[in-house]
Amino acid sequence: MKIIPAIDLRQGQCVRLFQGDFDRQTIYGKDPVALAGSYQTMG
Repeated sequence: MKIIPAIDLRQGQCVRLFQGDFDRQTIYGKDPVALAGSYQTMG
């Protein structure tokens, strides 16, 4: 099985929306490039 991570971006930050609701989001980081790099490091 191949898993492909996705990064959602909003206002330059990595976020996850709760059921697509823009008013209910969790911010995972301010640097999308760093997050992508961490995914690459994890394999």
